[in-house]
Amino acid sequence: MEKEELQKIYGGVSFSATLLNAVIKGVTFIFELGKSLASSIVRSKTNNLCDY
Repeated sequence: MEKEELQKIYGGVSFSATLLNAVIKGVTFIFELGKSLASSIVRSKTNNLCDY
């Protein structure tokens, strides 16, 4: 193929698997952070703290 023909090729996905994986890991991290923060608040309000 010539250079001009290669430049006319259009297609593909607008996002990559790496980007999708990073977004999913970010959302999972925020979810886990919220869970641990909520758990800490509940434990402190109920005086059910861990001994260790």
